[in-house]
Amino acid sequence: MSTEPQKKGHGQEGRPVHDDVAFEPRDVRTSAILKFLIYLGVTIILSYGLTLLVYRGLTRYWRDTYTAPPPSRGNAAATMPPEPRLQGMPGHLSDPQKDWRDKVKADNEANNQLLWIDKNSGIAQIPVSEAMKLISEKGLPAVPVAPAEKKK
Repeated sequence: MSTEPQKKGHGQEGRPVHDDVAFEPRDVRTSAILKFLIYLGVTIILSYGLTLLVYRGLTRYWRDTYTAPPPSRGNAAATMPPEPRLQGMPGHLSDPQKDWRDKVKADNEANNQLLWIDKNSGIAQIPVSEAMKLISEKGLPAVPVAPAEKKK
C-alpha cells in the first residue's frame, strides 16, 4: 500500500479517477464471452441428451437379456441343505461323537465275530486277532504262479 494520499473523486459517468490507472471500454468484448457461454450451455445440454439416450438403451438391453439367478435363500420349502449333510450342522439331529462311538463299537464287534460264511465249503469268519496268530504261526498259503506268456 502506498502512503501517499490518493485522489478521491469521480470523473465523467461515475468512473474513478486515478493517475496510474487507465480504463479502456474496448478492452473486454462481452460478445465473445456470451457466445462462449451459449456454446457451453448447448454442449452441456446435448451431452446430457446423448448420455440419457445411451443410459436408456443400455437399460432396455439389460432388461431384455438379463435372467436373474435363482434365489439362494428365502425359499421356505428348501430350508435344509441337500443330502449328504455334514454332522453337527443344522438339520443333522444326531451327535457326531455318539455316531463315532457307535461306529467304532460296530467295527470291533464285526472284527471279533465267529461265524460260518459257507458251512458246506468250510469257510468261516474268525476274530482278527485269531487270524493274525494263525498267519504268524503257519504263514500265508502259497499261491500258484501264473504261467508266463510267450512272446512271439
